[in-house]
Amino acid sequence: MKAVRVHKYGGPEVLTIEDIPMPEPNAGEARVRIEAIGVNFIDVYQRTGLYPLQTPFNLGMEGTGVVDAVGNGVTEVKKGDRVAYAMIQGSYAEYAIAPAAKLVPVPANVDAKSAAAIMLQGMTAHYLTRSTYSLKQGEIALAHAAAGGVGLLLIQLAKMLGARVIGTVSTEQKAELAKQAGADDVILYTRTDFLAEIKKLTDGTGVHVVYDSVGATTFDKSLDSLRPRGYLVLFGQSSGPVPPFDPGKLAAKGSLFLTRPTLAHYTLSRAELLQRSGDLFSWTASGKLQLRIESTYPMAQAAEAHRQLEGRRTTGKLILFP
Repeated sequence: MKAVRVHKYGGPEVLTIEDIPMPEPNAGEARVRIEAIGVNFIDVYQRTGLYPLQTPFNLGMEGTGVVDAVGNGVTEVKKGDRVAYAMIQGSYAEYAIAPAAKLVPVPANVDAKSAAAIMLQGMTAHYLTRSTYSLKQGEIALAHAAAGGVGLLLIQLAKMLGARVIGTVSTEQKAELAKQAGADDVILYTRTDFLAEIKKLTDGTGVHVVYDSVGATTFDKSLDSLRPRGYLVLFGQSSGPVPPFDPGKLAAKGSLFLTRPTLAHYTLSRAELLQRSGDLFSWTASGKLQLRIESTYPMAQAAEAHRQLEGRRTTGKLILFP
């Protein structure tokens, strides 16, 4: 089978497509014939070595397809089932092995491309708004990268809960997309200081929560955007990792909370995984949740998809097809 492999850390040019042996499922595992692959920033972090893995490895953490073989003892899925998954290594391939308990059923009214687009980023937006900081009616959330893949979904999920959402973006085009998703206010951080605008928009009180996937360049001002006892939810670092931080600053700035969550810890049980994915598939099928799939690429052009993602030229989701 063909797969996109990483033999050494580096830029998009280190991605190579190769023929490798077909994997066989062990006990408790299933093999999935991949139909669509989600591209995510975690793929970039692994490719560059920021999240180190033993090389060589198959890239990719999100996919959807059809079960074509199962190992011993598998009861969760069977051959022929349409399934999707996230946070399992190796989806940039024609076939992938996954623990059967981590595969979720894809409803008939959700196509493969949509399923691949919603799993990782959608479940991230789900746990951020409903678990890490459970938004309530009338609360104010600041979402950085509001026109990105997670951002556009997070805005919609926050609005379902009755929150007020302020987004930051870099261009007018992205601002319009964030508004279409439901953002109440949008700040162009390339033109104005987002912290000053937050103070204006909240009459100086700050927001209840900041959802920050940018990291190094936004961290300090994200903290300063919070009201006392507010939450900074740092769930990514597209601008680079945050430098070492003195927790005493959290007290000085208002008894703030800082957390660095990851999707794996919010889908620890199968019940939680099925609940989050089930909500997302239901909302997508009904039209309550709108997906923005910006571009699709053949798997052989994975490097170009990475260039677009890293260059912050994307709004919404990028999908690869084997």
